[in-house]
Amino acid sequence: MIARLKGLVDNVSADALIVDVNGVGYLVQASTRTLSSLSVGQPVALHIETQVREDAITLFGCVSESELAAFRALITVQGVGGRVALNILSVLTPDQVAHAVAAGDSASLARANGVGPKLAARIANELKGKMGGVAVSAGAPLPVTAGARVVEDAVSALAALGFRPMDASRAVSEALAELGDGAALNDVVRVALKKSAR
Repeated sequence: MIARLKGLVDNVSADALIVDVNGVGYLVQASTRTLSSLSVGQPVALHIETQVREDAITLFGCVSESELAAFRALITVQGVGGRVALNILSVLTPDQVAHAVAAGDSASLARANGVGPKLAARIANELKGKMGGVAVSAGAPLPVTAGARVVEDAVSALAALGFRPMDASRAVSEALAELGDGAALNDVVRVALKKSAR
C-alpha cells in the first residue's frame, strides 16, 4: 500500500494531480483546497490513502496528517466515498469538520457538493465523539459543553442576525470558553457578537 508520495507536481486538473516520483507518474485525487495551492514543477509531499477495488486502485492525497485523519473518519460513514470526503474537505478545513461534527452543524457539512441534508445529518450523528484523531488547532474553539438548550438558542439567535451556521456555532463556542458553563443566554449572545466583531 502507498502511504506517502514525495515528488514533483507534473500536472494539476480540477479534481486530481499527477505526482512525478523518479519518472513514475502517480494519479492522486485531492481536495480543491489542496489542488489550488499547487503549481506544475513544484515539489510536493502528500499523505496517501490507497483504496483498492476490483476494478481500480485509487490514491487520495492529503497535505497534512489532520486532513488525512478527517478524510479517514469521513469515509467510515455510509454513503461517503473518497470523492465526497474530498468535496467536504474542499469547503471545510479539518478543524472546521471536527467543529461542525461536535456542534451538530449539519448545515455546514451540507455546503459540500454531493452532500444533501440527510447525508450531512448522518455524518454529524455518526462521527460525534469520533473525531479525536483530527488535531484541532490551538485557534479553534473546543466543542461546546454547556447546556444544549442555551447553545441551540444562542446559535439560532446569531443565525437570525445573518450568521452562517458554522460562524454562529464557532462564535458561541468562543463565548462559552470565556464565560464558562452555566452562562445565561443573553450573556452568551452578547460575548459571541463582541468576539465576531473583532
